[in-house]
Amino acid sequence: MNTFMRWAGILVTIFIAAPLVIVVPMSFSSASSLQFPPPGYWFGYYRAYFTDLDWLIPTWNSVVIASATTLLTMLLVVPATFALVRHKFRGKSVADLMMLMPLAVPHIVMAVGYYSYLGDLGLVHSHMGVILAHTCLSVPIAFLVLSANLKGFDRNLERAALSLGASPTKTFIHVTLPILRPGLIISALFAFVQSFDETVVAIFISGRNAETLPRKMFDSIRQEADPVIAVISTLLFFLVLVGIAAPYFISALRSRVPKPSRSPAGAH
Repeated sequence: MNTFMRWAGILVTIFIAAPLVIVVPMSFSSASSLQFPPPGYWFGYYRAYFTDLDWLIPTWNSVVIASATTLLTMLLVVPATFALVRHKFRGKSVADLMMLMPLAVPHIVMAVGYYSYLGDLGLVHSHMGVILAHTCLSVPIAFLVLSANLKGFDRNLERAALSLGASPTKTFIHVTLPILRPGLIISALFAFVQSFDETVVAIFISGRNAETLPRKMFDSIRQEADPVIAVISTLLFFLVLVGIAAPYFISALRSRVPKPSRSPAGAH
């Protein structure tokens, strides 16, 4: 049984990782379109990506929009999560439902709604319009992560700090915030990824002025299947690998740093 489960796990891993592995050699392909196996290898499409403003501008737009979305999402989610998790009030169940509504509604429906609503406000084809729409999509994910952390929080730690004379503000900064830091970081990371990766809403709202990288990739593969798409996919793939490996690398470095020795009490 253990052998069967082991092989099943290996097969599932191969099935999931195979498309990622195929993308990497295609990014070095000399073919004029996406082709596997590549007929030859070169770095021309990497040079094309890093020297073409038609690709660099959407990349920059995605970074700016995702960063602003993350900031706005956290500014909304943190107080909302504390209110919904720690307090009881009339309409709380409705508020919970509204926070999670974007997860239940298909993105295409949300995109049409945002297009109509933001169009009336004059925010279609603008960075602000995409940021607001992406924030609405990122809020429920960040809320779920942070609320799970907050529900498991031991409030006796806050009560102890308050009983020792700390103000509510100092208690939040020095007690609550450090304990919730992992949840806050993960919530912000999910909000960033959600915005950076979103395509459907961006197609409706971004336009030429705020074109995002996923939209540019979608338009490119629909028109000519530009191999630069494989280059971008490979770069994003390795960025994710670096992000996953970085904590382990930092932990390994810290374990190798010698700890300062403590002299025995009374020693001279």
